[in-house]
Amino acid sequence: MNITESGQILGARVDGLDLAQPLSDEQFKVLEQALGKYGVLSYPNQKLTSLQLKHFAERFGKLEVNVANLYQEPGLPEVMILSNKVDENGKPLGLSDAGQDWHTDMSYSKMIAFTNVLYGIEIPHRHGEPLGNTEFCSMLAAWEDLPAELKTKLDGMTITHDFAKFWDKMRMEKGSSRPPLTEAQRKAKPPVMHPVFLKHPITGKKVLYANPGYSMRINELSEEESDSILAFLFEHQLQPKYQYKHRWSVGDVLMWDNMGTLHNAVPDYKPDEHRYIKRCQVMADRYFPNVTA
Repeated sequence: MNITESGQILGARVDGLDLAQPLSDEQFKVLEQALGKYGVLSYPNQKLTSLQLKHFAERFGKLEVNVANLYQEPGLPEVMILSNKVDENGKPLGLSDAGQDWHTDMSYSKMIAFTNVLYGIEIPHRHGEPLGNTEFCSMLAAWEDLPAELKTKLDGMTITHDFAKFWDKMRMEKGSSRPPLTEAQRKAKPPVMHPVFLKHPITGKKVLYANPGYSMRINELSEEESDSILAFLFEHQLQPKYQYKHRWSVGDVLMWDNMGTLHNAVPDYKPDEHRYIKRCQVMADRYFPNVTA
């Protein structure tokens, strides 16, 4: 196994590892520390079945079954399909993740996400360049650059996160195939609260745990002050100097640390430029064993 840094604020490539084979304890520890250090890891030229993808992902923690219960691999509900492809009847084969804007997965759950594991099977290209690339922002760097007085003010405060905020926004996007959430789905994912600043369990460093997708309100402030500070935090954390972009290739497995990054899928491909990716979402139960999902 060889890990090569991207030379940017986030990202490293892992070569010489066949993810179809079980990880040894030593390999797992190296990858866990690398994920905390670099935030984003890519494993090129992989050939995996859906079951092998699941087995690799669940080495890092319990896998989530998405509350919307859509576009899952038959017999493997933990493996979700992300795609713009449709069948012969025009029915979507997967959930489109393009154009969903910046967010952190599962900040809307009591048990937050540790890492996402995506496997690129079909990647659209135009003029030799990959489309639908995935962008990331470092929340360690964003926290470090916050004004000292704001760090002091917000330390110990919490933010309410709501799954419905993001889902309802995405339903308004042109061409969205997302159905409205049912009352049962909304009740299954009620709003939750998390610290504004989270101590990262791998690095021990503080990160800014807020995101435009799901963060609703700083609970200890008035609504007006909360709106103002959240607007500042959202603008601050998305500065280009904190960003890194992964350029997809067929066979890539890409995983990232949801506690220390935000991400966004670039919506620059057309319906006839096909993208087909399988995803597993890993909970952070390894690091927060006393929190219920």
